Amino acid sequence: MISRALPCLAPAALLVAVALLAGCAPEPGTGAAATPDNTAASDAPTPTPAMTVSAEAGGPPPAASGSVVSTTVLPRDCAGILGAPARAALAAVPLNDPGFGESGTRPDGSLRCVWADPAADTAKIETTIAYAERNPVIDFFNELTGIGFTCYEPAGGVRCEKTWQNARYPVTDGRTLFFRDGVLIDTQFSHLAPEGYTSGIIASLWPAGAATPAP
Repeated sequence: MISRALPCLAPAALLVAVALLAGCAPEPGTGAAATPDNTAASDAPTPTPAMTVSAEAGGPPPAASGSVVSTTVLPRDCAGILGAPARAALAAVPLNDPGFGESGTRPDGSLRCVWADPAADTAKIETTIAYAERNPVIDFFNELTGIGFTCYEPAGGVRCEKTWQNARYPVTDGRTLFFRDGVLIDTQFSHLAPEGYTSGIIASLWPAGAATPAP
């Protein structure tokens, strides 16, 4: 993974600059276990409503403050956003347990999906899909490159990702974000990263052969 940070860029310049980055950070599912770790299930901590935002992960993405122009319809079914490999890998993992807070389709139309066993200490993957304004998102991606994220341009959008060692357990944590057509997919994971997870979500929102929206 390349940790070289981009210089401070105007929002419109990022799409050109990210192309200069070679390589990419591991996709969720490359190197991290795809099954929950229940070794301390009997003494598990109380689950938190949302994935903890750390210095490694960066902060929350910018919230949309106005209307977003998009041709993409936000999904409403967590299970339906996954590709076949990720769906099979997560088949035995609880989805949207109430202990992790509000999930599923939320009042603002966004979708929050949490795959995690509340009895496990570390195994969790959480994705939020929401409309977002392009310029604030690009500014946010610029900030993420400053803390080691790698950004590049696959599948008609911009993707930023990073993995790191969990501060408490000997497992891999990470975050992957993908932005296209006014839609931001934000995934954070700890020790649970099925192969092709993010790519499957992208394919479900923008099927092969569909028109690529203008950036």
